[in-house]
Amino acid sequence: MNKPLNLLFICSRNQWRSPTAEALWKNDPRFNTRSAGTSPKARKTVSSSDIRWADIIFVMEEKHKNRLIAEFTRMLDYKPVYVLDIPDDYHYMDPQLILELEAKVKLSFVDIHHTK
Repeated sequence: MNKPLNLLFICSRNQWRSPTAEALWKNDPRFNTRSAGTSPKARKTVSSSDIRWADIIFVMEEKHKNRLIAEFTRMLDYKPVYVLDIPDDYHYMDPQLILELEAKVKLSFVDIHHTK
């Protein structure tokens, strides 16, 4: 059996969007999941160990990708970072947020498999 992929989900404060994504795929045996935020006020702020751990990084907005690049430039050289374009309009486990995450993360996996 293949080793599970490590998926890192990132938003700003690690309150609603990224913890929802982490919870959605947490029990899928194909994945290990973590979530973090880019803000110093995040529940859990993204660290270099999170970046090293991740096989694939999903960010909710372009600004999150830009912050990661600014802080972890070299570490991101060989890491795919996907911008999901999900605005900060939802609460934890909001049904609409779940639908958006499922659709957009699935699309990212299609892109991943087509680029290999």
